[in-house]
Amino acid sequence: MSATTDLHAIAMRPRDERARRARGRRRRLVDQGIRLFCLAATAVGIFFLASILITLVWRGAAAIDLTVFITDFRPTTYGDPDAEKGGLLHAILGSFVQAGIGVAVGTPIGILVGTYLSEYARQTALGNAVRFVSDVLLSAPSILVGLFIYQIVVLPMGGFSGLAGGLALSIIVIPVVVRTTEDMLTLIPNTLREAVVALGAPKWKMITLVAYRAALSGMVTGILLAFARIAGETAPLLLTSFGNNVVNWDLTKAMASLPVAIYQQANSGFPDLIQIAWAGALMITVGVLLVNIIARTLLRKRI
Repeated sequence: MSATTDLHAIAMRPRDERARRARGRRRRLVDQGIRLFCLAATAVGIFFLASILITLVWRGAAAIDLTVFITDFRPTTYGDPDAEKGGLLHAILGSFVQAGIGVAVGTPIGILVGTYLSEYARQTALGNAVRFVSDVLLSAPSILVGLFIYQIVVLPMGGFSGLAGGLALSIIVIPVVVRTTEDMLTLIPNTLREAVVALGAPKWKMITLVAYRAALSGMVTGILLAFARIAGETAPLLLTSFGNNVVNWDLTKAMASLPVAIYQQANSGFPDLIQIAWAGALMITVGVLLVNIIARTLLRKRI
């Protein structure tokens, strides 16, 4: 019986070896197919991204000069070479003012909420509910934020205003700062917290003097990413600050911004205004790129 079994096993050995080789070939083919598919998808994505950037640089760089930065809106020149060319000074200043309001209002709220979620409500029902709402707000369409501010600020004030635009942007800032603050504070070892508390320091002092200092670069990174997020928002500003064609420092009046100016001038139908819109688009892209580079540099130092 044993000899018969050994002979059968010897006879089956080549068949098992062929089956293993066939499975190995199938696995290699599947692996190569998935790898080629991933490379093709990556190539398609890079192609479209590169096309957008090349077109943006080609169209925008040709329109950028000193006049764009020091002159506010001018009517179309209609091809008249002697007519004064307009610029985007009003939109640049308006964007900085409204984005500054958004960051100044949204950052403290986001830091406090993120601190609460990380230090006081990690596994509580209220903390989970707040975290869920923050995540929903993070992915909510920005036009809904604009409609909300339009209802509670624009209508009671009787008109569009830079203040309403800044408040709309601050709502977009809050969930970004909440998420990054919570994540950075969660990365701090509990042993560091325990050591500080063991020395007799109250919890609030441990958070402000130790935890914040350890997570500072990550929190700053979140703030910069939030600024980059709101720099190109158009929909909420159309419903809140609306935009104008002159430099305006009155927060109770309509205020220009780069995204809205790009939207309006790109739809004007006049070639010279469309060219200025391309210049504004390039400025926003370069600005957001620089902010992201700074944020990633700070995050790399934190890690």
